[in-house]
Amino acid sequence: CWHPECCLSGHCSSQPAKFLVGLAVLTGLPAALPTLPLELTVLYNFLLLTAGTPDSAIKGEAEGIRQGLLRVLEACGACRQDLGTEELWQKVLQEVTLEELQAPLHRLGALQAAWWLADCRLGSVTGLFQLLSTAEDPERAFCSEGENKLLSLIKAWQVPAEGASLSLVQSAKDLKEILYTAAAFLQGLQELEAGNFPTALSLLQEAAGGFCTKKILAQIYTCLGCCAQRMGKPQMALQHLKRALQVDFQCLPALSHAAAVYHELGETDVELQALTLLYEALGKNLPAAASCSPCFLIQTELLVHTPLLTSLLRHHQPSEVKYLLAQRCLQNGRVTDAVEHYLDFLSLLQEGLQQQVGVMLWVPSMHEVFLEAASALEQSGRHQDAITMCEEVIRRTTDLIPRVLQVEERLEQPECSSPGAELAGGLLSQKKENLCCLAWRAAGYLHQGQAWAKLGKSKEAVTQFSRCVCLPVTENLQPEVEVLQKIRLLTLIGRGMQFLELGRHKEALLDFQHSLQISPGYPAAASYLVQALWKLNRKQEAAAQWQKLSQSSPGEDEQQQGQGRPLPLYLVSCLEQVVFPHSETLARSIQDYLRTAAQDTSS
Repeated sequence: CWHPECCLSGHCSSQPAKFLVGLAVLTGLPAALPTLPLELTVLYNFLLLTAGTPDSAIKGEAEGIRQGLLRVLEACGACRQDLGTEELWQKVLQEVTLEELQAPLHRLGALQAAWWLADCRLGSVTGLFQLLSTAEDPERAFCSEGENKLLSLIKAWQVPAEGASLSLVQSAKDLKEILYTAAAFLQGLQELEAGNFPTALSLLQEAAGGFCTKKILAQIYTCLGCCAQRMGKPQMALQHLKRALQVDFQCLPALSHAAAVYHELGETDVELQALTLLYEALGKNLPAAASCSPCFLIQTELLVHTPLLTSLLRHHQPSEVKYLLAQRCLQNGRVTDAVEHYLDFLSLLQEGLQQQVGVMLWVPSMHEVFLEAASALEQSGRHQDAITMCEEVIRRTTDLIPRVLQVEERLEQPECSSPGAELAGGLLSQKKENLCCLAWRAAGYLHQGQAWAKLGKSKEAVTQFSRCVCLPVTENLQPEVEVLQKIRLLTLIGRGMQFLELGRHKEALLDFQHSLQISPGYPAAASYLVQALWKLNRKQEAAAQWQKLSQSSPGEDEQQQGQGRPLPLYLVSCLEQVVFPHSETLARSIQDYLRTAAQDTSS
């Protein structure tokens, strides 16, 4: 069936419709005013059918629309110039005034606006609707002060009347509603990305009140939640995110954002509940939420595609969520749960998900994951398992660390414009990677040393601490070097403590002195130094150090201990294990010594 009325109804197959449009528009038959309204309506239906097919790409300019506009100019005897699409629309709408062409041209204009919205050409859409409104009423005021110009223009656009005998695959009235919603959504996302949060919130709320499916509505509420979160309004953010889940329970990004808000609020229990629900939901094939909206060939989801939206609506992998559960439990001292989640995560990777690690935003390097798991195992009393976990880190970094690591005093990114900048940048990146590997390997030895110490194996502990101390390091202010220096500090104190246990007081003294060179005045190192000096019968030095340590306030001690950048999670437990050796017996002995020395001086 190639009858024009059949193509108008949208019931013909795509191939006859394509033939009809191609015959009328593209093969050079003369354009005639009597058949031009029918021709433009057929073109409108055909382009809608094309946009609605699964393999179509709605973005980009529609060549069919351009050819249709040229046919209009040809039929009206207007000059055909080599114009761009925007200029072509301006010429047609300003010069073609035939009443019978206004309705099909307006419908085609709405379709053009959809194409441009899908390509984020909001300025082009604004200009087009300004032309459409001018064609209807030259005296119309487009926008009141404070109103959004594009939304005002779309709202004011008079939808062309559709005759009873005219059958469209999607009415212009419905298309107008979708254009309005998409324009509000897109502008809201642009303002959100630009940091104009109040404006973004207003536009996204406008989009939420528009014409869209439940899936899109849930996405809009998710974006509203993210906007409120960035505005510093967590409770408002949670309301929007909960609303998103109520509208579409498959909008799992809303659940992940809610967990992030609970994390900011410090509500650990609720955050972990949200992450657990997210993990369970990702493992199930939930049915799609039912939609009460009619099925249209062009919908809001076809028109709104931005990198920000893709980022905000990113679906996390189950293994990624499992890692975050492990990390949050470890951060909050729930070591038993942390161990379970870390082992589950590693098990998921062994089941064939190793290739996904590189795209999991919540997961750091696998070396850090192993170290965090070792920290959790060690804190839960599973010291031998922690040693084994660290052995995996050491094995993985064996071939990654150069025999001699050379680092300049200042590792700064070179100017991109300078000759050889790309090569220099690559070398810089390699050096940073080497430093990271060195830090992971050192942390592995540190954890093993502390685990052996907990098992009462001082000689084994000293061996592992010594391996850590022997690794190269440099004086540098880069974060990686700061971590290495902190590891070296903790290792020297840890090894010194084991030397004291073994009665090797001179070696212990050297370690504590070296640790104070790394971090002058570090309270734990200074306290152990006093012990070592006293055991070596260097009482005067021990008393002087004890007095100096006693004169520092607790606030100063805490500031000294927490100085610098925050430690990686896998080192936090190591820091906590370096406790102050508060010995009342030693304190009394030093006090007695000082009193005796004072009496001898006075006499």
